[in-house]
Amino acid sequence: MVRHFFFTLLTMQYTHVLITGASSGIGEAIARSLAAKGCHLWLVARRKERLVSLQQELQKEFPHIQVFTFALDVRSAEAVRGLFNDLASGELRPNVIVNNAGLAAGLAAVDAADLEDWHRMIDTNVKGALYVLKYGIPLLKTPQGGHIVHMSSVVSREVYAGGSVYSATKHALDAIHRTLRLELLPWPIKLTSINPGLVETEFSLVRFAGDVDRAQQVYEDIEPLKAEDIADVVAYCLSLPKHVNLPEVHITASAQATATKVRKKDGSIRG
Repeated sequence: MVRHFFFTLLTMQYTHVLITGASSGIGEAIARSLAAKGCHLWLVARRKERLVSLQQELQKEFPHIQVFTFALDVRSAEAVRGLFNDLASGELRPNVIVNNAGLAAGLAAVDAADLEDWHRMIDTNVKGALYVLKYGIPLLKTPQGGHIVHMSSVVSREVYAGGSVYSATKHALDAIHRTLRLELLPWPIKLTSINPGLVETEFSLVRFAGDVDRAQQVYEDIEPLKAEDIADVVAYCLSLPKHVNLPEVHITASAQATATKVRKKDGSIRG
């Protein structure tokens, strides 16, 4: 209770927030957290029904905010360009971009992997993120500035067997993030990379193509992070004074040492 009371009290520096991958998991949790803090939201994801349901729920609970939804796939450069062109022509624009859309597909070795899995990860995690940045950054180049949050992973700093391409996409996102800190220095635009470890969301269900049993084994006998934990961190970063920036936040469950090595509830080590 104390924790959530504290995070409710945070004062956001920027209150107009666009979130990709907002229909579930971490993206949805961020939307809920920021709505409670009075932020206006632009929710972007592929699943229109989920977005509309979330929009209706948030506007009913927080009638003083505005919530907009856009059903699109960030893998489409034209769709992303069209979205930001529409936003640029409106009076109300986002000044925060949470580049959250991403996924892992498969856990096969390089010589056994499905090429389509590679395409999905690279097209979403790297190219999709770049499209959002290319067309979204011009909206933030104002005297008031803004904030870009990248949702990365602990594997932006490490690798594991079966995760070559997923890790590569997060290494790429880290390079893009650090490059932007140089390119955007002339403007008051903050940049933060959030690097979570194990978070219990639909992540593993997507990775294993809907195999519920296999997905549940990832979190079995441990206490992983929750999507709300990551949302709290994002809210904290967005609440810092304008002269303070957290370039990178590495966050794991207390029982996690690396991407694959964790302490189980019985005290034994897995991975």
